[in-house]
Amino acid sequence: MQAGGRTGLTALTVGLLFLAALFIAPLAAVVPAYATAPALLYVAGLMMRELLEIDWNDITESVPSALAALIMPFTYSIANGLAFGFIMYAALKLLTGRAREVHPALWVVAGLFLLRYALFPSD
Repeated sequence: MQAGGRTGLTALTVGLLFLAALFIAPLAAVVPAYATAPALLYVAGLMMRELLEIDWNDITESVPSALAALIMPFTYSIANGLAFGFIMYAALKLLTGRAREVHPALWVVAGLFLLRYALFPSD
Protein backbone atom coordinates (compact mmCIF):
# COMPACT_ATOMS: atom_id res chain seq x y z
CA MET A 1 0.00 0.00 0.00
CA GLN A 2 1.29 3.45 -0.88
CA ALA A 3 0.27 6.80 0.45
CA GLY A 4 1.09 10.24 -0.78
CA GLY A 5 -0.17 13.44 -2.27
CA ARG A 6 -1.49 13.19 -5.80
CA THR A 7 -2.17 16.86 -6.22
CA GLY A 8 0.19 19.76 -5.70
CA LEU A 9 -1.58 20.59 -2.45
CA THR A 10 0.73 18.36 -0.40
CA ALA A 11 3.86 20.01 -1.82
CA LEU A 12 2.34 23.45 -1.34
CA THR A 13 1.46 22.70 2.29
CA VAL A 14 4.93 21.36 3.05
CA GLY A 15 6.51 24.38 1.37
CA LEU A 16 4.43 26.79 3.44
CA LEU A 17 5.26 24.92 6.64
CA PHE A 18 8.98 25.03 5.81
CA LEU A 19 8.65 28.76 5.19
CA ALA A 20 6.99 29.19 8.58
CA ALA A 21 9.73 27.09 10.18
CA LEU A 22 12.35 29.64 9.09
CA PHE A 23 11.17 31.90 11.89
CA ILE A 24 11.31 29.14 14.50
CA ALA A 25 14.65 27.64 13.40
CA PRO A 26 16.83 29.91 15.59
CA LEU A 27 15.16 28.39 18.66
CA ALA A 28 16.37 24.95 17.60
CA ALA A 29 19.97 26.21 17.65
CA VAL A 30 19.66 26.64 21.42
CA VAL A 31 19.39 22.87 21.92
CA PRO A 32 22.85 21.23 22.05
CA ALA A 33 23.53 18.43 19.58
CA TYR A 34 23.97 15.76 22.26
CA ALA A 35 20.48 16.49 23.59
CA THR A 36 18.95 15.29 20.34
CA ALA A 37 20.46 11.80 20.61
CA PRO A 38 17.39 10.23 22.29
CA ALA A 39 15.13 11.54 19.51
CA LEU A 40 17.51 10.19 16.88
CA LEU A 41 17.56 6.79 18.55
CA TYR A 42 13.77 6.82 18.62
CA VAL A 43 13.67 7.63 14.89
CA ALA A 44 16.17 4.82 14.26
CA GLY A 45 13.87 2.48 16.17
CA LEU A 46 10.94 3.52 14.00
CA MET A 47 13.05 2.96 10.91
CA MET A 48 13.80 -0.60 12.02
CA ARG A 49 10.23 -1.56 11.17
CA GLU A 50 10.77 -0.31 7.61
CA LEU A 51 14.02 -2.26 7.32
CA LEU A 52 11.93 -5.41 7.08
CA GLU A 53 10.77 -4.31 3.62
CA ILE A 54 14.31 -4.18 2.22
CA ASP A 55 15.54 -6.87 -0.14
CA TRP A 56 18.42 -8.12 2.01
CA ASN A 57 19.62 -10.41 -0.78
CA ASP A 58 20.50 -7.39 -2.94
CA ILE A 59 23.63 -5.72 -1.61
CA THR A 60 22.93 -2.52 -3.54
CA GLU A 61 19.68 -2.13 -1.63
CA SER A 62 20.61 -3.45 1.80
CA VAL A 63 23.99 -1.82 2.45
CA PRO A 64 22.92 1.82 1.88
CA SER A 65 19.79 1.28 3.95
CA ALA A 66 21.58 -0.29 6.89
CA LEU A 67 24.40 2.25 6.83
CA ALA A 68 21.97 5.18 6.66
CA ALA A 69 20.12 3.87 9.72
CA LEU A 70 23.41 3.40 11.59
CA ILE A 71 24.97 6.73 10.61
CA MET A 72 22.06 8.77 11.97
CA PRO A 73 22.59 8.11 15.69
CA PHE A 74 26.38 8.05 15.41
CA THR A 75 26.56 11.51 13.79
CA TYR A 76 23.60 12.97 15.73
CA SER A 77 22.09 13.92 12.38
CA ILE A 78 19.26 12.49 10.35
CA ALA A 79 20.45 14.58 7.41
CA ASN A 80 23.93 13.02 7.47
CA GLY A 81 22.44 9.54 7.59
CA LEU A 82 20.14 10.20 4.67
CA ALA A 83 22.94 11.87 2.71
CA PHE A 84 25.23 8.89 3.25
CA GLY A 85 22.43 6.51 2.22
CA PHE A 86 21.76 8.44 -1.00
CA ILE A 87 25.45 8.59 -1.88
CA MET A 88 26.06 4.91 -1.12
CA TYR A 89 22.97 3.80 -3.05
CA ALA A 90 24.00 5.70 -6.17
CA ALA A 91 27.64 4.61 -5.86
CA LEU A 92 26.82 0.92 -5.40
CA LYS A 93 24.38 0.91 -8.32
CA LEU A 94 27.04 2.59 -10.47
CA LEU A 95 29.83 0.25 -9.37
CA THR A 96 27.73 -2.87 -9.96
CA GLY A 97 26.72 -1.79 -13.45
CA ARG A 98 23.10 -1.15 -12.52
CA ALA A 99 23.12 2.63 -12.90
CA ARG A 100 20.00 2.57 -15.09
CA GLU A 101 17.96 1.47 -12.07
CA VAL A 102 18.61 4.81 -10.35
CA HIS A 103 16.12 7.60 -10.95
CA PRO A 104 17.70 10.78 -12.37
CA ALA A 105 16.50 12.80 -9.38
CA LEU A 106 18.46 10.51 -7.06
CA TRP A 107 21.62 11.14 -9.11
CA VAL A 108 21.08 14.87 -8.65
CA VAL A 109 20.48 14.58 -4.90
CA ALA A 110 23.48 12.27 -4.40
CA GLY A 111 25.65 14.64 -6.44
CA LEU A 112 24.52 17.63 -4.41
CA PHE A 113 25.27 15.79 -1.17
CA LEU A 114 28.73 14.88 -2.48
CA LEU A 115 29.33 18.49 -3.47
CA ARG A 116 28.16 19.69 -0.08
CA TYR A 117 30.55 17.37 1.77
CA ALA A 118 33.40 18.20 -0.61
CA LEU A 119 32.99 21.96 -0.13
CA PHE A 120 31.99 22.00 3.54
CA PRO A 121 33.39 18.83 5.15
CA SER A 122 33.16 19.98 8.77
CA ASP A 123 29.57 21.25 8.79
